[in-house]
Amino acid sequence: MTEIAIIYHSESGNTADVAACIREGAEGAEGVSVSAMSVDSIDEEAANRACAVIVGCPTYAGCCSWQIKRWVDTTKLKLAGKIGAVYATENFLGGGADFSQMVVVSGLLVRGMLVYSGGTSHGKPFTHFGAVTIARGDDEQRERARIFGRRIADKALELFG
Repeated sequence: MTEIAIIYHSESGNTADVAACIREGAEGAEGVSVSAMSVDSIDEEAANRACAVIVGCPTYAGCCSWQIKRWVDTTKLKLAGKIGAVYATENFLGGGADFSQMVVVSGLLVRGMLVYSGGTSHGKPFTHFGAVTIARGDDEQRERARIFGRRIADKALELFG
């Protein structure tokens, strides 16, 4: 079984709801198990077993939440060599999600992760740095999050499955 962990921070529930969409998409790949958890209550055993870790955050003042930044900066999880991926929620188009994602990506790279987003390589929907939704997302954005999850799962299976 290929395991994936989704670690997120969510104040309003939006980022947690998008984690559920990503989980649904990833679990569509045969042989994949996904654990989704708040940054406030991480199942360290599940996260350490995972070959891919997807990190999600809301966007505040054009950047990731301090809770995710603190976690990325201080985590003791064994992340080196795992796939790292990111997603973000924002309150409105142009709310800083790209910058939020790049801040988290830089932290994942420092931790030795193999950062993957699917980018434009699979065609539409494009996930340049990772999935982005406005709040919980409309139907199209939620479907993009599911597709993002599936793409991460497929890459995890390709590399580790």
